[in-house]
Amino acid sequence: MSRVSIRQSQVVSTYGPGALVDLPDYGVLVAGLEHWPGDKPLIHEPRLLASLRERLGLPALELRAPPVPERPDRDDGIAGMAAWEFPEWFVAQYERISKSHGRSRPLCHRTALRQGRLVIDDLKGKSRRWPVVPVRFVQGCPNGHISDIDWRKVVHGEGVSCGGLLWLDERGTTGDLTELYLRCEACEKELPLVRLQGGANQHTVLGLCQGERLWLGPAAREVCQGEDGKPHGNRLLIRHASNAYFPIVERAISIPDADADLRRAVDAVWDDFLQYAESVTDVRRERKKQRVAECLKGIDDDRVWAECQRRVQTDEVAPPSLKDVELTTFLSVPEELGEDVPEGDFYSRRLHIALPPRIERVVLAHRLREVVTQVGFTRFEAPTEPLGEDLDLKVRVANLALDVKWLPAIENRGEGVFLSLDAEAVERWSRRSAVRQRAAKFRNGLQDKYKTDFSIDFVTSVCMPYILLHSLSHLLLTAVSLECGYSSASIRERIYVRSAVRETRDPAYGLLLYTGTPDAEGTLGGLVEIGRRIDRHLNSAIELGTLCSNDPVCAHHFPDDPYDGRPLLGAACHGCLLIAEPSCERRNELLDRALVVPTVEESAVAFFGETL
Repeated sequence: MSRVSIRQSQVVSTYGPGALVDLPDYGVLVAGLEHWPGDKPLIHEPRLLASLRERLGLPALELRAPPVPERPDRDDGIAGMAAWEFPEWFVAQYERISKSHGRSRPLCHRTALRQGRLVIDDLKGKSRRWPVVPVRFVQGCPNGHISDIDWRKVVHGEGVSCGGLLWLDERGTTGDLTELYLRCEACEKELPLVRLQGGANQHTVLGLCQGERLWLGPAAREVCQGEDGKPHGNRLLIRHASNAYFPIVERAISIPDADADLRRAVDAVWDDFLQYAESVTDVRRERKKQRVAECLKGIDDDRVWAECQRRVQTDEVAPPSLKDVELTTFLSVPEELGEDVPEGDFYSRRLHIALPPRIERVVLAHRLREVVTQVGFTRFEAPTEPLGEDLDLKVRVANLALDVKWLPAIENRGEGVFLSLDAEAVERWSRRSAVRQRAAKFRNGLQDKYKTDFSIDFVTSVCMPYILLHSLSHLLLTAVSLECGYSSASIRERIYVRSAVRETRDPAYGLLLYTGTPDAEGTLGGLVEIGRRIDRHLNSAIELGTLCSNDPVCAHHFPDDPYDGRPLLGAACHGCLLIAEPSCERRNELLDRALVVPTVEESAVAFFGETL
């Protein structure tokens, strides 16, 4: 039994169920949640938990921290994450070099190994035991299924039996698939590995997916179905490639709940007494009962009745989204909100200074608590947070367990700075003819990416303000990272868009730059100090965005360019807007600095037409 140590935060971001991990001697596939032994402490975040229970249809769902051993220095107990050995095919660390086959190494199954090594005769006829490493190629499908490649079947074809030793030939120096060949020593049949990827070959060579969910156990196979109802063709998957595992995570900022005591009190008597109340008079009548009077002591009847109404209407009116509640909280901060105490979940203060033009509010979040949980994962195609019901990504999410009863979650504590744009200025900006023309280009890019029709009104009223805020966030993040004491990769963003077209409430647009860590309480205070000088940093961000080192090529890029392959990017590249992907909530998509500041190509669509 091998053991490796990873951070709890890495579980929900990199090494969750279904992830491929390399151990010193072999590779493993992280097992499903039901196979994780040890104590798993509860993580409390009511808003996030309620949202997940409703969306996943799991009323008893819990959030728990990944398990850790009580004594990491001892090996007498089993605790932590379990994993299955995968893949079961290995490449021996023995080489033969020839002019015809290049650099050749034996390929063998686990059953051919003796004490973890392959016994083979070298060129001198001497039998030796050679160490092995896991083969770097496996097969999978977009539904998350994964399995070993049947290498004998691949090289010989269906129904052909040959017991010859398989060799992996490298007929070049780059390691590219075009230079790799699979060869049988006995019958001399060979296959270039490039035939295993892409096009119709994936159906004829690798075959159809059999629905293997090996991370859930050897008997967890299911029927694989694509959009057409038929099984996907197996696709070549390189274990170390970036598209081998995309975790799907949900995040929520813990905010003060002024009605927490009220809700707990009503919870205690709801089922037996209050759920059938039809008016405040009924509440007063029920309060005459001793148990109800004790639970509701000190709470006004009108507040109790309002809470009863809220509960009855829950099934009829969709609850606000996680982000909408956070946005409302930041916009409603009077002077300060929350408590500035050790281990506090939330404490923020509104900044009362002369703000730059088109900036409506700045809030300094001295203390933040973020809860992050993983709800699933995908392979090959990365999931992206939808902007609304119109943006259905049609990516199937692979389960973390056969019977999901809990989800792995972590807590991050830190600080941040929130700023909101003038809503009226954003609405006027989105109605500009030049912005609508730019929106039409993004509409074409969105339709090309997601193969779905988008209305121009949705793109103009929702997508364009989001792209504006998202691009401004990246510019500001890069600017403040030079002075705040954190690297740009340590700062995360959270974008808030409440459009007047899609919401019944007043429109609002804001962004939160924050940082946090699960390892220590509190942070350095650098982002809070940045907020006190927000005007200077906004000017720096705008100056950074005005001219890119790749201009005029960068500024001339449009999202509907059919030959570029970047349908969700306008004027954006690694020289100006693209940042570390963990910092971005959309994996560096939906960006365009031309919407923020004038560029050498376009000035009519810039929200900040002049330096602040």
